[in-house]
Amino acid sequence: MNEQPPSAQDFDAPALAKQLLRTLRTGALATLDRDAGFPFASLVTVATDLDGSPLLLMSQLSAHTLNLERDPRASLLLAQGGKGDPLAHPRLTVIGRAERTVEPRARARFLARHPKAKLYADFADFSFWRLGVEGAYLNGGFARAMNLGADQVRADLSGADALIAAEESAVAHMNEDHREALSLYATALAGMPPGDWRTTGLDAEGIDLAAGDLTARVAFPERIVEPGRLRFVLKTLADEARGKSLTASNAKTSATRKTY
Repeated sequence: MNEQPPSAQDFDAPALAKQLLRTLRTGALATLDRDAGFPFASLVTVATDLDGSPLLLMSQLSAHTLNLERDPRASLLLAQGGKGDPLAHPRLTVIGRAERTVEPRARARFLARHPKAKLYADFADFSFWRLGVEGAYLNGGFARAMNLGADQVRADLSGADALIAAEESAVAHMNEDHREALSLYATALAGMPPGDWRTTGLDAEGIDLAAGDLTARVAFPERIVEPGRLRFVLKTLADEARGKSLTASNAKTSATRKTY
């Protein structure tokens, strides 16, 4: 019997695009060469702003920075690696215009995702940039390609001023007092291995996690705009994660007993 190829309707394209955008730490930045006008691709490290817009830390001496100063148009390819055919894994191309930012939040979020960058972030020739998302193209594998609008990729922050103001303190509180919960989010909800998990940021739609070079994203079951609701949802997720962890532990114990 012939198998039917997967349909583009069989998967949630915006959700996958947001997952790639929030979890991948490096990407290929394509700018327009300031001299010849040809596309110029280079490797960059990536973080995201609250709405998912890519954040970059770049040297004034680099070719891509000089290119952006002349023409801010750029694209960023984020590709998820893995075993087998590289083209079988999902990847996302984001297009937009880049501009420098001195917003303290951009610096904090980037360095939370890339703590080693603290060694050079304050060098005189380095600056933070924000890629304003104008659209995206997702390739989720065979027969799963789709153009996406900016609103399908960015998080909706309308009405979330209180949450935005509380984000820094909420991140610090989770990292100081709730590391067990963060570990459970990563392992039980995101399917990641055990590690020294911490949060690098949160927004209206989810929480970002990191342990060394590993990253994870846990989406909230609802859109959050108030700090009080955030506390409730984080506790609910922790309870869910503990339940899944206990179930998995009991199943492993039962399987072990059957081998004797």
